[in-house]
Amino acid sequence: MPACPPPADLLRRLFDAAVASAQPALCVPPHLPSPQELGAGRLVVIGAGKASAAMAQAVERHWQGDPMRLSGVVVTRDGYAVPCERIRIREAAHPVPDEAGLQAAQHILQAVQGLREEDIVLCLISGGGSALLPLPLEGLTLAHKQAVNRALLASGATIGEINTVRRHLSAIKGGRLAAACHPARVVTLLMSDVPGDQPRDIASGPTVADPTTCADALAIVQRYGIEVPAPVREVLTSGRGESVKPGDPRLDRAEVRMVATPQQALEAAARVAREAGYAVHILGDALEGEAREVGKVLAGVALQVAERGQPFTAPCVLLSGGETTVTVRGQGRGGRNVECLLAFASATGGHARIHALMADTDGVDGLEEIAGAVMGPGTLAQAWARGLRPLDELANNNGHGFFEALGASVVTGPTLTNVNDFRAILIEG
Repeated sequence: MPACPPPADLLRRLFDAAVASAQPALCVPPHLPSPQELGAGRLVVIGAGKASAAMAQAVERHWQGDPMRLSGVVVTRDGYAVPCERIRIREAAHPVPDEAGLQAAQHILQAVQGLREEDIVLCLISGGGSALLPLPLEGLTLAHKQAVNRALLASGATIGEINTVRRHLSAIKGGRLAAACHPARVVTLLMSDVPGDQPRDIASGPTVADPTTCADALAIVQRYGIEVPAPVREVLTSGRGESVKPGDPRLDRAEVRMVATPQQALEAAARVAREAGYAVHILGDALEGEAREVGKVLAGVALQVAERGQPFTAPCVLLSGGETTVTVRGQGRGGRNVECLLAFASATGGHARIHALMADTDGVDGLEEIAGAVMGPGTLAQAWARGLRPLDELANNNGHGFFEALGASVVTGPTLTNVNDFRAILIEG
């Protein structure tokens, strides 16, 4: 095998390659409408998500038409704004929505009022857009949506379940934004951060039809035992929160283009690992489940490879993506990636040939400005030497506290993209 960097360094290179593959400057320009397509109309750019500002900047830099016919507004996470000239960039809180997000959603709706058939709306959507577009249905308040959002995030519900509820409490999601653009043509560029790349689950699908119902949303609330405010229950039980359904004529001129996905990011990382001389196996781009349980399963696979040469032979790299969940029971500083990695480290027991990195491609795992962490054969010994008990830290949902104490956190700052979780396991020969 050719010379390659130390395992921790190579793992970080794999993560960086995955993030780089989903940069808006790379993946947005090929999907822009041409000046000929626009004709005599206007190009109105709207959008939401952690990558939306960078996507808007890519539009401005690569749009071939008259810049005076380009305008718009997008909302991104606090700290993720980048300079734009014609498109207004708004910032708001994530993952729990705030007043700034509500106002930004109102401005986006205002930007698409009075459009004509010859106009094109370019909608830039990426992960995080749900929390950044918290405009509630009539009769609901931002406080109602914040309460439901917090409860859902702590419940262990999947992202698909969470977004089903969100769509039925919103005045802008579930196809409503595209309906507001009618009769203009709507082109949505999506950067997927959800398992399965379902358009309706990326930012809760503001520009795509939604086949789910208020009854589905109510069943999810009941399944997880979430106590919702009375007005929220009324919206769901009455059916007043129904979203825009498939076949609605207002969406006849709406199209969706997927510009970046978790699978593409994994394939970019795989190329780097192969260049370093490792066999690479992608286990899946949509692994879901409780983060600590996924960590245990991945540990079992890694140990089988290391000790039995099954189902793969070492040296190799195992890659996976998706979005796990955390049912919060402790008081620690955690995120789903560090929770998964802490469970993985505990289950592999300091095996001499197993290394791993798990991180979120948006640079934020949970509520921390920390993408994730890296571990190796010495991680558990280092922890015990510092008086840390890994299983106690896991029980307290304190993944960030644990890895930060060991100097093993992965910190990137805003990556200006988001294609979900990234997990890389390196098993030496």
